Amino acid sequence: MTSKDKKIQAFNVNGIGLRSDGIFGLPFSAEESETVIVPVPWDVTVSYGAGTAQGPEAIRNASYQVDLFDSEVPDAWKKGIAMVDPPETDFSKVPELRANAEYIISALEGGMSTDAPALKSYYDPIAAACVHLNQSVQNTCNYWLNKGKRVVLLGGDHSTPLGYLQALAKRHATFGILQIDAHADLRKAYEGFTYSHASIMYNALQLPAVSRLVQVGIRDYCEEEAHRINESNGRIITFFDAAIKRKQFNGETWHRICEQIINALPPNVYISFDIDGLDPKLCPHTGTPVAGGFETAEVLYLIEMLAKSGKQVIGFDLNEVAPGPNNDWDANVAARVLYRMCNLLA
Repeated sequence: MTSKDKKIQAFNVNGIGLRSDGIFGLPFSAEESETVIVPVPWDVTVSYGAGTAQGPEAIRNASYQVDLFDSEVPDAWKKGIAMVDPPETDFSKVPELRANAEYIISALEGGMSTDAPALKSYYDPIAAACVHLNQSVQNTCNYWLNKGKRVVLLGGDHSTPLGYLQALAKRHATFGILQIDAHADLRKAYEGFTYSHASIMYNALQLPAVSRLVQVGIRDYCEEEAHRINESNGRIITFFDAAIKRKQFNGETWHRICEQIINALPPNVYISFDIDGLDPKLCPHTGTPVAGGFETAEVLYLIEMLAKSGKQVIGFDLNEVAPGPNNDWDANVAARVLYRMCNLLA
């Protein structure tokens, strides 16, 4: 009997989650787990509300209250989920870099140009740190992928998965991205930041391996992004929140809409889930909340259908969770979404 088998046999699945154990109170090491969660506590270039750097730790703390029984996948917990250390980056510099970004944003709002010489000394450290972060995330994800693990990236803001996508682009000739989000994230170098959370999908599309981007729930976007979608020759397919709601008002079922979304995806799929794709009552402290959006059951139903479709989910991320002051509601919701996604995709 392996050490993992012994842990499964001794584990009280109905008991309280022990903080001495790993995320969700599970007793498994990363080596023993099929799913490895890589936390990236980073929110340097967010353009509105900060706090997502605290997301991974808040989700870990909330996870101990999650009941492990899953009626769809009853023994999924036995496969193992573990959260590892963050990538090798000096995250202690995040507050300082964030202060630089806030200074820049304030200057831009005051009418200064992004190429103003006075801002260069503020931009340069952020740019260098972002490049280092992307490489570090790529290295960490590669390490666990090489061990045969299913890797989940847990942000932080939505800029954080780029290194993971770069790692996957070296392993798969082609794949698509299913983006669940309130925002299109197709801006180029937003506010002068090449690696902005508002530019993650623009940057992802610079990878030739990304054959298609399917966006779901988009309800806040600019003219530049609309043009980019319309001029993509089908590489970007967007299911806008308003269009989804209109279909439902006219009697179309969510099941049928999910079929349309899944049919638009190629055989290999990466899921990028910005928590603000949900109704903001479920994530009130996320960086840029937008009225509208989904219930958790709707998103999980889509992911369940995708998991059963025969298409291969090669990885996923969950981002933009900010706990808020004295409030763990956002993390409570995110921990349950994270657990269900891990189970469905296992």
